[in-house]
Amino acid sequence: MAHRPMTRDELAAAINSGVIDTVIMAFPDMQGRMVGKRMTGWFFLQDVADHGTENCNYLIATDMDDTALPGFAFASYDQGYGDMVAMPDWDTIRVLPWQKNTVLILCDLSDPRTSSRVAVSPRQILRDQVSVVQQAGFVPMIGSEIEFYLFHESYREAFEKEYRGLSPHSPWMQDYQIVQTTFDEYVIGDIRRNLDECGIPVECSKGEAGRGQHEVNLRYAAALEMADRNLIYKSAAKEIAASHGRSVSFMAKWNSSETGSSCHVHSSLWTQDGTPAFASSDTSTALPELFQHYLAGLLATARDFSLLWAPTVNSYRRFQPGSW
Repeated sequence: MAHRPMTRDELAAAINSGVIDTVIMAFPDMQGRMVGKRMTGWFFLQDVADHGTENCNYLIATDMDDTALPGFAFASYDQGYGDMVAMPDWDTIRVLPWQKNTVLILCDLSDPRTSSRVAVSPRQILRDQVSVVQQAGFVPMIGSEIEFYLFHESYREAFEKEYRGLSPHSPWMQDYQIVQTTFDEYVIGDIRRNLDECGIPVECSKGEAGRGQHEVNLRYAAALEMADRNLIYKSAAKEIAASHGRSVSFMAKWNSSETGSSCHVHSSLWTQDGTPAFASSDTSTALPELFQHYLAGLLATARDFSLLWAPTVNSYRRFQPGSW
């Protein structure tokens, strides 16, 4: 059973007793990476917990290389750069067992002049969309299966090789193979156990069709919670792999001759009282009417939403005939 997130009072007690001495206050950038600060525990309690901490607003107006880009109305060289206030979301306090005496708190961003939420921050964009669904009487529930490759090289070694000629941890295809994936368990098992321990329920892991390719399946949750879990999972996988002298990549297509990596998203609508809205006892139609409309909406918007499904140049390396 996965551990639950810590409460604010429990965090204060853990800091005062010396069990926790570091607080990471982080939020996702536009590439789905965690950015933020590490705080000493005493400073967090004394000066940050009630007031938040400032971060430069360019952090949500960059490209994959962290280069500040022109043309954004929110933050750019033309508009000037300022600060955002990162306020702790007290429902997201998690002990990170793979980091010594450390907790992670995810944050919401606000304008220091008006105290209003930053509308273009990823968590707020999702909050606003969830609100639209809730106004229609539903709760969006999401599950995920995110794939990655495990490499023999450390991140430093991969950098020195200019990310070319990397060695997948397995020399063979390992889709569902137990013996072959056992050789990778010192990393993959560590990822599963650490995620479970920090309050992110893991259903399973399995080998995938590529050499050294794996996926870890997280338990479904409400949309914002699931997005938070995916954010933490990807960071955890990288950090835990690094602690073993290995590296991982979630790139859609790290090598044109290898199987691509996917993010399979399972979605459904539930009623406010916790009942699956797509379920029906009416067997007169193949699918309940609500489910039909939901699928029709996905199909109707698939082309426009490719900007979200395939957000990088590398994404399109997978969009080839006969390519996974």
